[in-house]
Amino acid sequence: MRVGIFVSETWGPGSTIDEIRERAVRAEALGYPSAWVPYLPWATDALMAMQAAGTATERIEVGSAVIPTFFFHPLAMARQAATVQSAIGRPVHLGIGCSNPAIVAMHGLPFERPARHVQEYLEVLNQAFEVGAKPAGSREQAGLVQHAGEIFEMGSIYGAPGAEPMGSVLVGAIGPRMLAVTGAFSDGVIGTWCDEGAIARHVAPPVTAAASEAGRPAPVIASVIATAIVPKSRVEAAREAAQAEFGFYEQNMPYKRVIDSGDAARIADVAVIGDEEEVARRLAAYRDAGLTDFLAAPYAVEGATWESTAEKLRDLV
Repeated sequence: MRVGIFVSETWGPGSTIDEIRERAVRAEALGYPSAWVPYLPWATDALMAMQAAGTATERIEVGSAVIPTFFFHPLAMARQAATVQSAIGRPVHLGIGCSNPAIVAMHGLPFERPARHVQEYLEVLNQAFEVGAKPAGSREQAGLVQHAGEIFEMGSIYGAPGAEPMGSVLVGAIGPRMLAVTGAFSDGVIGTWCDEGAIARHVAPPVTAAASEAGRPAPVIASVIATAIVPKSRVEAAREAAQAEFGFYEQNMPYKRVIDSGDAARIADVAVIGDEEEVARRLAAYRDAGLTDFLAAPYAVEGATWESTAEKLRDLV
């Protein structure tokens, strides 16, 4: 199991571009294989944050988790992602997803047929990345993306100069239909608020089965995990702080379903909060559950900062 780390704030104030660069450089120096950024209402644009992290570093992989599909046309998303990848000179991991009804409604958009929407979105993305990496010519002869679906219908010129095959396309998914679509049409899943039991029983099996049925390679099984390494004397207080901050997710149906499918009694128990010994035990449990990529989102709480958790977590891997 690989352990990546978020370099843009996920649970607190939004990070500036300079902070993202600094954290990416630090994550690379610590030896993390991947650096991740979110797409949040209060955060720096995810694609620009990926470019900032990538151009400030040399080797570390960068990824997004996750960019809402309802906000971007798939060809616009494909071109932006291909351009970012070209700018940093190495593959990126494009994490996308339908988000949730509340976030989409905030933007005045309808949240309709999300699984079908994401399936067709992936079909268009995959075709665009294939066309972009093998252009037929320059300018208007670059390539053509054609799609006739229930959500998207198009026949568009598409080109992205210098485009290379995408590192991976991953989908934020926790519902049964979305997990099936994810396995069949993408490189893997990014779960949120999934404990070890949820990964083992609810997430990994349907995604893996759908990928196998579609003839795709074994999928990435990743999850965004709020993580804080704190002194033993601060563990209970940190968990109570997490429950107070994140408890509202327990009333949100998509997240409630995945929490209920796991072993955690409450959302604070999903978060990986503890001293080094406890966090090492949880990492092993996630690995045994089938997680391929643990995406640590450092949770700033009394006794833990981004820097302290990043340093201590890396020592446990």
